[in-house]
Amino acid sequence: MQRRNTKEVKIGSIPIGGGKPIVVQSMTNTDTRDVQATLAQIKELADVGCEVVRVAVLDNQAADALKDICIKSTLPVIADIHFDYKLALKSVENGVQGLRINPGNIGQRWKIQEVIKAVRDKRIPIRIGVNAGSLEKDLLDKYHGPSVEGMVESALRHIRILEEENYDNIKISLKSSHVPLMIGAYRQIAEIVDYPLHVGVTEAGTIKSGLVKSAIGIGTLLAEGIGDTIRVSLTGDPIEEIPVALNILRVLGLRNDGYELISCPTCGRTQVNLAQLAEEVEKRLEKLPGLDKRLTVAVMGCVVNGPGEAREADFGIAGGRGTGLLFQKGEIIARLPEDQLLEALMDKIETYLKGNSV
Repeated sequence: MQRRNTKEVKIGSIPIGGGKPIVVQSMTNTDTRDVQATLAQIKELADVGCEVVRVAVLDNQAADALKDICIKSTLPVIADIHFDYKLALKSVENGVQGLRINPGNIGQRWKIQEVIKAVRDKRIPIRIGVNAGSLEKDLLDKYHGPSVEGMVESALRHIRILEEENYDNIKISLKSSHVPLMIGAYRQIAEIVDYPLHVGVTEAGTIKSGLVKSAIGIGTLLAEGIGDTIRVSLTGDPIEEIPVALNILRVLGLRNDGYELISCPTCGRTQVNLAQLAEEVEKRLEKLPGLDKRLTVAVMGCVVNGPGEAREADFGIAGGRGTGLLFQKGEIIARLPEDQLLEALMDKIETYLKGNSV
């Protein structure tokens, strides 16, 4: 798919925009003032594939904690600031590699100038983040509530402030919990500016509902070439966000690494507990080491059609009544008792990962 052409910014060593690979982000939900807890969660996020992390900076103590966090973090750190320019200045001084701050919300122009002075020489990007739920009152009145036009106008106001100060190291987000509104806002801003876009559905919900909303919202835009970095916002443990984000990218062909599981929906021919088998394979795959290329694994419920329907899979199994098939690239390589299928499949995959002959 054709990616939208944008300027490039860098969060630490991570490039965003400019045609570079789409970056997966998340945000810690620890108290930033608790340095050890925050660092531990950042490491967990990095371990599952997160590439950039944002932390909330609520007060001076949190800003002070950033000094240790930024030194020891395994990921580039973005400070999330609201209203108080002094917290932005202290965060920059303490080593953050990005700011999320809306210049229109921090008061007089001289305060904005102080922030820009602090980030300019360090080439620290500022993310302008517009949320439908917190639009300026005059825009809500003008457009009779949250709207695509209001969100875009809000973003352009903030952009204009930075541009008037000759600062263009900017990325933008226009988030909403209402997916059509979010999609419309990103589409419109993408036609107006060439800054990189951070894409997400805000307050998407729990993993059950939030996964669907994020896949539709983020996936639609990415399929249209819009988006340079993404966050899947789910209620609860942020670790759960990363596999969802990575899967969205893989399904769209924007990442060619990791594991892809194919399993059939079952039908009247299915004579094995396919749902349980597929879930167990998925759990086992999640525990395997990461891959820099795609490995496709199929779990099929029919020995008649299974290998043919999943012929492009690297490895797979197809169950039957008390027996089943182990296959590789559509070719049957073993017929086994049903209770041996899982272990035989995983042994084959693990042998492959060790670099031995398959």
